[in-house]
Amino acid sequence: MNNPVDNKKTIAVIGGGAAGMLAAGRAASLGARVVVFEKNSRPGRKLRITGKGRCNVINNCTEEEFLANIPRNPRFLYTALSEFSPRDIMTFFEEIGVPLKTERGNRVFPQSDKAEDIVDALVHYVKKNGAVFRFSPVLDIKTDEEGKFGVYTADGCEKFDVVIIATGGLSYPLTGSDGDGYRFAESLGHRIVTPKGSLVPLEADRALCSSMMGLSLKNVEFTVKDEKGKKVFSEFGEMLFTHFGLSGPTVLSASAHLDFTKHKYTAYIDMKPALDEKTLDGRILSDFSKYSNRDVINSLDDLLPQKMIAPMIKVSGIDPRKKVNSVSKAERRALLESIKYFKISLTGTRPVKEAIITSGGVAVKEIVPGSMESKIVPGLYFAGEVIDCDGYTGGFNLGIAFSTAYVAGGAAAQD
Repeated sequence: MNNPVDNKKTIAVIGGGAAGMLAAGRAASLGARVVVFEKNSRPGRKLRITGKGRCNVINNCTEEEFLANIPRNPRFLYTALSEFSPRDIMTFFEEIGVPLKTERGNRVFPQSDKAEDIVDALVHYVKKNGAVFRFSPVLDIKTDEEGKFGVYTADGCEKFDVVIIATGGLSYPLTGSDGDGYRFAESLGHRIVTPKGSLVPLEADRALCSSMMGLSLKNVEFTVKDEKGKKVFSEFGEMLFTHFGLSGPTVLSASAHLDFTKHKYTAYIDMKPALDEKTLDGRILSDFSKYSNRDVINSLDDLLPQKMIAPMIKVSGIDPRKKVNSVSKAERRALLESIKYFKISLTGTRPVKEAIITSGGVAVKEIVPGSMESKIVPGLYFAGEVIDCDGYTGGFNLGIAFSTAYVAGGAAAQD
């Protein structure tokens, strides 16, 4: 750890979420005078609902593994992760009073399973180090001839030496992430990479998907290919059918790889990824033998979820009222292919407000990776989702928030 600075720099942190609170606490611990401007009546509103209220704090992995889960601008994070790694983040929360546990996929949660505990610990960290909260929306940020920053609220203008923008993105706007950080950055001369939803549900063949609405699948392989048949994503796991299309962990992860402005996509679901075609064919034959006198529609309960049987038979082209004992070899093959490669046309993503995270934001080429300071405006720093850098599910996006905030808070107080 670095020694506290002697001067009393004044720092405004815009946004009281995960990144804002950690940056504020870090800067204050180094001797700066810090004010956190938060538009909500209490901090950490979005953080409180992450991980379905459990808060997937970080992924318990190496820096290299972490960067492999960042689809956009991973190299930008290299220095920040070297300074505040996933292991450092875990140690930090343990030291401020939140015992952690690691679950499947190396996902790290508070032992209490309460996101509230993470928020409370960060609030305490901010206040313990002397930073203060100001629950008032920031309307504008301007610089003056002396290089100072004027932070404008409904109460007037307050001057600061340094500003850290940590306002989040556009996802979950009801929590306060409504894109105002992009507006501030742009007004100060920064380029904004057009924000869009990432880790977001996908819209698909509505007639097909709505017929299976509410059906949750586990242990399937979800694959997406583009219009040329190139595989752009494939993952084992869980997914969900909805009235508009598809959702669930594998679908959200897939969305981070897709650009519907440039490509058309088709999803393929392998309902039996553990079985090769020959083994699956044997399984179908066994069930057909067992239920030889039934209609096809009533013969697949051992093989498929009830809600999926009718759509599966329709896709395979078999008459649902045909007797099992009269199904041809070609029809059985069509059924097998439907089970192994259940095809769904994807049409787009849901609105960004339904996304878990926002892709896009302040261009990383305009930010110094070792300090998170603007290359355009001295004394202006960025942290968290407002930066054009995002990750997959599993704790990686909060990891980005915490590592960039730690670096920004430290550099802002010391530079």
